[in-house]
Amino acid sequence: MSERTCLSVILAAGEGTRMKSATPKVLHRIAGLEMLGHVTRALDGAGAGNKALVVGHGAEAVSKAAEGFAPGAETFVQSERLGTGHAVLAARAAIARGYDDVLVTFGDTPLISLEALQTLRAGLARGADIVVMGFRTDRPTGYGRLIENGEALIAIREEKDCSDEERRITFCNGGAMGIAGNRALELLEAIGNDNAKGEYYLTDIVEIATGRGLKVRAIEADYESALGINNRAELAAAEAIWQQRRREAMMLDGVTLIAPETVYFAYDTVVGRDTVIEPNVFFGPGVTIGENVTLKANSHLEEARVDAGASVGPFARLRPGAEIMDGAKVGNFVEIKKTRVEPGAKIPHLSYVGDARVGAKANLGAGTITCNYDGFSKHFTDIEPGAFVGTNSSLVAPVTIGAGAYVASGSVITESVPADALAFGRARQSNREGLGKRLRDRLAALKARRAKT
Repeated sequence: MSERTCLSVILAAGEGTRMKSATPKVLHRIAGLEMLGHVTRALDGAGAGNKALVVGHGAEAVSKAAEGFAPGAETFVQSERLGTGHAVLAARAAIARGYDDVLVTFGDTPLISLEALQTLRAGLARGADIVVMGFRTDRPTGYGRLIENGEALIAIREEKDCSDEERRITFCNGGAMGIAGNRALELLEAIGNDNAKGEYYLTDIVEIATGRGLKVRAIEADYESALGINNRAELAAAEAIWQQRRREAMMLDGVTLIAPETVYFAYDTVVGRDTVIEPNVFFGPGVTIGENVTLKANSHLEEARVDAGASVGPFARLRPGAEIMDGAKVGNFVEIKKTRVEPGAKIPHLSYVGDARVGAKANLGAGTITCNYDGFSKHFTDIEPGAFVGTNSSLVAPVTIGAGAYVASGSVITESVPADALAFGRARQSNREGLGKRLRDRLAALKARRAKT
């Protein structure tokens, strides 16, 4: 298809009232990406060229979000809701520039496959003037039927207008459509609104084209490609379908999922071969995992990188900017943010490390905290290679722990520690005989007096 030009018209003007949300429907997310983003990614995979985004409700928010996943998309506003045919013509200026293929898709069909879109384009390349995406189901009630005569598609009939024989048809309208670019405007402009609602229905284009002796065909896609999302229950169902597909793809690519149904991937998660993912691991966007990594149970990762042979978790949290390098270990109840953990370094348990470097083969004891925020600014902690930080230590940034240095347990480090030095940052212990009992008695008496008042 690389030699054929293509315009993708994406209809995203629906109000989505059944979502009961201030967020425009097409901006609700599946696997961390807006539904509209899933559609544009499929279009990109199908080589579907320039994009015309037709917006209405929440136009500004939709257009702004689209900059992130569809840069360069041209936005057109459908100021009145007068049907799908009217919506497509909102992008008249783009269509008029002339393309070989014009694809019409819907922003609330996040599971549409690039294969279905490629098949639409292939039909146009073989000489069809219109190609409609359909799907088969043994429960067609509620869907428009695709009426064929041999290989020709002659009509899309809404169920209420179907004859008894037509209602038995199980080949249903999937919504997406390809139109030959040299025919697109004349056919779209021929759509009328002589119906009960006074709206312009894109589906009428099939009978118009057939009446003009043009070649109209239907292609079959899977049901999920046609699945439109109208409420949050359907959104959750689509999420489940997407996750199941992704889990299967991961396992077929050589990733071990011990309890697949409990692992949740983001749309852009990358995982290398021979990695083992234990139950209840959640991936936010922007995570890349290398080969032979172990991700232990109940861990949460977002905008992070874990390199080959590293181990993370259980109950670990990798926040944006976390880089866990080859063979490093991040253990249970450890939180890492904007930190590079270099090869062989260990943060085994119960620590927070943010805005820092943990040098190669350094070791941080339980309860190590980098105090990176002073209420106004974030500051950097540099823990150089081979350093050892004892348990329950606080490193008050900005500070450097030199290579091979030791920090005694329970220290509060406010000044840099030279390489190979031993640092004590704690007060000398002092025991006062009997003072504990006197303090306890005084507090008990105070509590009793308060109880009487």
